[in-house]
Amino acid sequence: MPDVSDATFESEVLARSDQVTVVVDLWAPWCGPCKTLTPILERVVSSAGDSVELVKVNVDENPQIAASFQVQSIPAVYAVRDRQVVDGFIGALPEQAVAEFVARLAPGPSEADRLVGKGDEASLRQALELEPDHPGAVVGLAEQLVGRGETEQALALLARVPETPEVRRVAALARLGGEGPVSSGDDVEARLDALLERVKSDDEARQEFVDLLETMGPDDPRTARYRKALTARLF
Repeated sequence: MPDVSDATFESEVLARSDQVTVVVDLWAPWCGPCKTLTPILERVVSSAGDSVELVKVNVDENPQIAASFQVQSIPAVYAVRDRQVVDGFIGALPEQAVAEFVARLAPGPSEADRLVGKGDEASLRQALELEPDHPGAVVGLAEQLVGRGETEQALALLARVPETPEVRRVAALARLGGEGPVSSGDDVEARLDALLERVKSDDEARQEFVDLLETMGPDDPRTARYRKALTARLF
């Protein structure tokens, strides 16, 4: 769940709300009820699908956001859609009440959603006929295209949708020609080490380095280490 600041509120809440409903959790480190509510929000929103996203705002550090919501007590939770507050509540509600709140925000699955759930190429293409920028259909079909070597088509397809971690992963895989890091750590580390020597002056090497990290994913402990190494080398 991202932490939103006064500086990122426009992009991460208002602009993002043009695509999905953004639930804003306003909290502070000293607020005991906030510590109870936030894990509940995380569980409920994570089960609501891609149409609802959750962000956190520390009101002590971000007074502009707090003022924009006219916050008088916390925890305070507001749902933003199309740059407007569409629902909200104050206080640490029980999980059932939070689930009901989120359920009001999340639309039921569309026909395109159901087709994406099938996962086969014909269903994914049919979903895109109904919703040309359906994120699940775009990513699912793009990954299948990458799997059979149609990387340029995959990248063109991914350009239809906003960037997300999953979009970045599949795009990186496409740019790598469908060949992500091998499972044996020594090989991929040797490849990264060699690229690291060239990243400062070679744009292609830098892109390949970043793409390898994207396909490795944040759960790979080497990802954070090599990202730090990249930053040190560039700056």
